[in-house]
Amino acid sequence: MSYSDLGLIDSEVIAERHVRALDDSSPSAVPTTGVRVFGCGHDEAVLFREMGTRLGLTPSITEEAVSETNAELARGNRCISVSHKTQITNSTLLALSRVGVEYISTRSVGYNHIDVEFAASIGISVGNVDYSPDSVGDYTLMLMLMAVRHAKSIVRRADTHDYRLNDTRGRELRDLTVGVIGTGRIGTAVIDRLEGFGCRVLAHDSRPHASADYVPLDELLRQSDIVTLHTPLTADTHHLLDRQRIDQMKHGAYIVNTGRGPLLDTEALLSALESGRLGGAALDVVEGEEGVFYADCRRKLIENKALVRLQRLPNVLISPHSAYYTDHALNDTVENSLVNCLNFESGRTA
Repeated sequence: MSYSDLGLIDSEVIAERHVRALDDSSPSAVPTTGVRVFGCGHDEAVLFREMGTRLGLTPSITEEAVSETNAELARGNRCISVSHKTQITNSTLLALSRVGVEYISTRSVGYNHIDVEFAASIGISVGNVDYSPDSVGDYTLMLMLMAVRHAKSIVRRADTHDYRLNDTRGRELRDLTVGVIGTGRIGTAVIDRLEGFGCRVLAHDSRPHASADYVPLDELLRQSDIVTLHTPLTADTHHLLDRQRIDQMKHGAYIVNTGRGPLLDTEALLSALESGRLGGAALDVVEGEEGVFYADCRRKLIENKALVRLQRLPNVLISPHSAYYTDHALNDTVENSLVNCLNFESGRTA
């Protein structure tokens, strides 16, 4: 199993191929078919309608995430597009199968929110999408810089008009070693950006293919001042950084996670942070984020106690799974999700 970013299909290439074909054809040659889009926010809905027209698709928009209770809305559509924000249960997959769904395009690189094997067993294929790796690459570098420059505590104090420096001396990336775990499209984008800062970069992947200094995982953990995670979430990578591996890290090191929350053992991370073994963490994803991230929880009790503990720490940055969220990446995601459905309907494979 590679730690590279997953890519069931090279959607960007296929999208370009489809757009060229449509541009070169007459209006009468443009195919027309339908697709039901679930879990679709306003910003996505605008893009789905614009791109659907261009690609010859008629998207039907549903704001709510797909579920067993609303699966009937997909009747008449062999293809649906779903968000990554909600777990799709096997009972939902069964309900979709009963109304004739044969293909699910998830608007994400990862598909750990869908039991792909179960879906296949009931006749449903699942496809993912690629989107601009620069979105997450840029965000990851931002989190690294914020972590090593103590941005959270500095900004919070400034917000209360406390402008003293206190003990907030930061560190420069050129003086640090950064360990990149997973060197697919996103991991490679991070490595490309780090080269401009002059820091030493180590990499780990079971199938190395980037231009980087690859080392065993244990060695990367021992030598890195910052460890950043860019692997897919699988049975093999669940709690990839567990208590034992976190204990191998340098004293005062930082962890950055823009991959998936369960790549990190949260309790082990909290223990290392609260004891002072780690210098800090910057997390765009956390275990148990479902039902919390993407919701207005200002007047709600947060039941994820580990998340609350993390947010109380002055050296921990939390953002709500937003690293991918740029105009460029959203355009890629919507277009490639529709292209997946076009390919399925026309019998094309990547």
